[in-house]
Amino acid sequence: SSPRETSVSSTPLNSTMLSASNTAAGSRPSRYEERKSNFAMKFAGGHVSSDNVVESALQFGKTHTVSKMVDTSTFLDFLEHPGCERNMSYDDMRDEVLARGEGKVVENDTMLVDTGKFTGRCPKDRYIVDAGEAHNNVDWGDVNIPIKESTFNKVFDCCAERLWSLEKVYVFDGFVGASKKSRRAVRVVTELAWHHHFCTNMFIRPTAEELAEFKPDITIINSKAIFEQWKEEGLRSETCVAVDMDRGLGVVTGTQYSGEMKKGAFSMMNYMLPLQGIMSMHCSATVGPAGDTAIFFGLSGTGKTTLSADTTRFLIGDDEHGWDEDGVFNLEGGCYAKMIDLNPVKEPLIHAAIRKDAILENVVVDEAGNCDYKDGSRTENTRGSYPMWHIPNHEPTGKAGHAKNVIFLTCDAFGVLPPVSKLTTEQALYHLVSGYTAKVAGTEMGVTEPTATFSTCFGGAFMPLPAEAYASLFRDKIKKHRSNVYLVNTGWSGGAYGVGKRMDINATRKIVASILDGSINDVSFSAPDKHFQLSFPTTLPGVEATVLDPSKAWQDKAAFEETCKKLSAQYKANFEKFETDDFMRILATFGPCGNALLKTESA
Repeated sequence: SSPRETSVSSTPLNSTMLSASNTAAGSRPSRYEERKSNFAMKFAGGHVSSDNVVESALQFGKTHTVSKMVDTSTFLDFLEHPGCERNMSYDDMRDEVLARGEGKVVENDTMLVDTGKFTGRCPKDRYIVDAGEAHNNVDWGDVNIPIKESTFNKVFDCCAERLWSLEKVYVFDGFVGASKKSRRAVRVVTELAWHHHFCTNMFIRPTAEELAEFKPDITIINSKAIFEQWKEEGLRSETCVAVDMDRGLGVVTGTQYSGEMKKGAFSMMNYMLPLQGIMSMHCSATVGPAGDTAIFFGLSGTGKTTLSADTTRFLIGDDEHGWDEDGVFNLEGGCYAKMIDLNPVKEPLIHAAIRKDAILENVVVDEAGNCDYKDGSRTENTRGSYPMWHIPNHEPTGKAGHAKNVIFLTCDAFGVLPPVSKLTTEQALYHLVSGYTAKVAGTEMGVTEPTATFSTCFGGAFMPLPAEAYASLFRDKIKKHRSNVYLVNTGWSGGAYGVGKRMDINATRKIVASILDGSINDVSFSAPDKHFQLSFPTTLPGVEATVLDPSKAWQDKAAFEETCKKLSAQYKANFEKFETDDFMRILATFGPCGNALLKTESA
C-alpha cells in the first residue's frame, strides 16, 4: 500500500457543547472551550456508502500509516513479508500456536498461554507522541506521558526491523467500531501466533470483500525486540507501549501482555471519536428485548463484565463503546474477562464462553489440564479472551439505541457508599470525571489497607483528552435522551475491607434489575447524605434495608463517620486538579464535601 493524501475538514466542534455550563457560569469560557480550536473535526461532509473505512468520508489530513522514518511502501507493508500469515482461520491459528510451543490445550479444548514477565498492563511505560495536533490536544501528565517523535521512531524502527528479520509474522486486519460511520481499519502485526489469535478474538473481523480492499487507518506492531537505547532516550525501561495519534501508529515492545494491543487501539479511538463529537466510553453495554439500552461504566474488578453477562438481555459488548447520533455501539469483536474466582453458578455465561477458540492467560491448571480459577498464585489478573459469539445472547450487530440507563460501578472497599444511588445530571458528571473505586490489601505490593483510586471516566489510562471533553459530550447525551444515571457500589458493607463483607452479587443483580425494569422508580429515596450528597432507596425488594443505608450496616457508628470523612476528603482532593474553570468548579459543589444538593434540600 502507498501513502495517500486526503482533505482536512476545518469544521469546529459543536459550539453548543458547553453552552449550558457557560450560561450557568456567566460569560467566562471554560478551559475546554478555549481549546476547541485545537480540537478540529477530522471528518469532512456526510459519509459515503461504502464498506471500507478508507473509502468512506473518513478524510484524515494524512494517511495514518505514513511514517516519517523510511519509505512506507516497503517498510510498513508487512503483507510483502515472505513469511506473512494474514487473518488465519481459528483451526490454523490453533495448530500454529501449538506447533510453536506458545500454548497448550486445557479443559474444554481451550488454549492456555503464559504472558511472561508482565501479567498486566505497564501504565508507567505507556507513552503518546508529543507532536502535531496531539501536542495541544492531549491532557499531558502522569497518565498521558509524552515521548518525542524521534524516540518513538527509533522504537518503532527497532520493533519493525525485528519483525522483518523473522521467518514468520502474523498480520490481523480488521476494524475498531461497529458503526461504519466512524469505525477505523486497524492492522496489528505480531511476532507471536497467539497474539494473532487474541486480535482475531478481540477486534471486529472483516468480510472477504472488506479484506480484499483493506487499507489501515491504524497500524500497531508488537515484537520481542529489545530497545537498548531506552536510557539514552529518556524512557523508564526497555518496555515501551507507545502511540502516535497523528500518524495512527502504535508499538509494543518489552511485554507480551496482550491487553496492550487492544488498549492501544482503544486509546486512539478515545482520542479520535470525541474530536468527531462522539462519546467514547470504558463501559459494558446491554440491550433488553424492548430495545432499552443500558451501559455500565467501571474500572477493573467492579463487575462491569459480570453484570453485563445477563441472560435476560442481549450483550452489545463488555468493555469499550461509542455513543453517536444513532445510539451505542461496540468498539470490539470479543470479550476480555477476568478469570479469577470464575464461578459457573454466579457467572454462567462467561464460564460457558471458555471453550475452543477462547484463550486463557496465566490461569493455573493441574497435570490433567483442569483450571483452578481460584488460584491467584501466578497473578490475580488471570484473563480469558473469546469472540462475541461465545455469548449466546450477544447482539450480532454490536449496536443498539440510545442509553436509557447508565450505571457507574464502584467497588468501595471503605464500605461507606450506598449500594445504589440515583444521580442528578451534575452529580453524574462529577462521578464520571472522578471515576472512583478502591484497591484492597493484597492486590498490590505495599497495599495494607483500602486505598482510593480515581481514574477519569472510569478509564483514565486510556483517555488522552482533557476530562472536560468527555464530560461535556456525556452531559449532552444524557440530557438529550433523558438517561437515568445511578451509582452502584459492588464493594463492602457494614465496615471496610477486613471488617465488613462484600456486597452479595445476587443482591447487586437485584438492584441492577430494578434499575433496568424501572421498578426502582416506584420506591422512595432518602434525602442527600451530609458526606457524599447521595440519595438512596429506603426500601427495595430483595435487598435488606440495613444494607441500603450504609450507616445502619455499621455497628461502630463513630468509625463510620470517620471513614466517611476520610473518603469524602479524598474525593475532594482528587477533583481539585480539574477545577480550572467555572464549569468544573460548579460540578465540584455536587460531589462529596460540596453543598449544592444540601442547600436545595434545606431550602
